[in-house]
Amino acid sequence: MKQILVCEDEDAIRDFIVINLKRSGYNTIDVSNGEDALKVFNDSSENFDIILLDIMMPGMDGFEVCRQIRKIDENVGIIMLTAKTQEMDKVRGLMLGADDYIAKPFSPSELIARVDAIHRRVNMLSNSSKKVEIIRSGPFEFNTKSRVLTKNDNVIELTQVEYQLMNLFLKNPDVALERMQILHKIWGKDYFGDVKIVDVNIRRLRMKIEDDPSLPTFIQTVWGYGYKWGEK
Repeated sequence: MKQILVCEDEDAIRDFIVINLKRSGYNTIDVSNGEDALKVFNDSSENFDIILLDIMMPGMDGFEVCRQIRKIDENVGIIMLTAKTQEMDKVRGLMLGADDYIAKPFSPSELIARVDAIHRRVNMLSNSSKKVEIIRSGPFEFNTKSRVLTKNDNVIELTQVEYQLMNLFLKNPDVALERMQILHKIWGKDYFGDVKIVDVNIRRLRMKIEDDPSLPTFIQTVWGYGYKWGEK
């Protein structure tokens, strides 16, 4: 199944997105506002793989829709659509749980490349090996089958990106991972966007797992290079 919910208030842009997604083999349901997006997501019998979500909409904006959806589902892929160029809009969306963003205007090839990359990741995680692997590190226990992370026996909810980051770090303890290496591992080698998406997602993950995110001890910064996992 390749099911996508498209939420965009501008008719021409929404039609452009839907046409190109359908040409690439995706099934789409489209809405024009945030309230309808939440209603469809909550009430539909469809299991959505990805949500394309415009940020600037009348009524409930894309940030709030993203926040509400992440309370319900940590695994669905979310791509934010924005006409703004300000860095803080991109960062805010990612910190709320979005997996990626596309700045308008965008070409059909960029749209499909971003969607395909997220779909591959969602599909890969949902069809992962049934073999149970338990990784323990300090106060953490990570079950790669159930995708459950606990810290001192307390469950930490992870998005699909955060799950992949934890999987990468825990399988490479005390190994310095370069930012571009992380980008290619998580987002794919054909990713169109900025490597800064790595830093924002690391920041979000630190807020969930670190005792003090401003003084991280588990996901350590390797200055001028990237990050590494270190145990207390």
